[in-house]
Amino acid sequence: MERTLVLVRHGQSEWNLKNLFTGWKDPGLTDVGVKEAHEAGRKLKAEGITFDRAFTSNLSRAQKTLDIILGELGQTDLKVVRDEALNERDYGDLSGLNKDEARVKWGEEQVHIWRRSYDIAPPGGESLRDTLARTLPYYVREILPEVMSGKRVIVTAHGNSLRALIMVLEGHTQDSIIAREVETGVPMIYTLGPDSRVVSHREP
Repeated sequence: MERTLVLVRHGQSEWNLKNLFTGWKDPGLTDVGVKEAHEAGRKLKAEGITFDRAFTSNLSRAQKTLDIILGELGQTDLKVVRDEALNERDYGDLSGLNKDEARVKWGEEQVHIWRRSYDIAPPGGESLRDTLARTLPYYVREILPEVMSGKRVIVTAHGNSLRALIMVLEGHTQDSIIAREVETGVPMIYTLGPDSRVVSHREP
């Protein structure tokens, strides 16, 4: 039985380009981000992959990325499930701030802790652990059963919501997941075994 799960971080957003903390704010894709999404779709098409189910967040940059990918695959009529459980980590008071400006305001060390620690949240925001606490149950309840039934599933989301899932899929520790980079617009193809563990993982 084929059990394929594809994760894709949205293409570059306008706030990625401006080096701003984005979180639950909703900027659109840049021209580069649109090109990244088209390229992701073309890579998946070259792999011969099409999808039975599609999931994304409530944020437009992830939704647009998915729309472009499905367009490249000729699957514009595929039903898409959107849920805020897949939203980016909420950066709270940091949202909308330039990362360099945040370092001036709170100090280099403190901002680094907020960005890279597993369980320390910025003021009014979420830690990676908090993000995992909402993303993983949704994955187990809604996405994993579809994959385990043999359907091919794509999820387009965000750096930290995907990092939360990758932590479980790839067996990362609280320390190693922080260093796991998730590039914009790059498909990550997972094949799961009958026990729901990852059998193989690759990027086309």
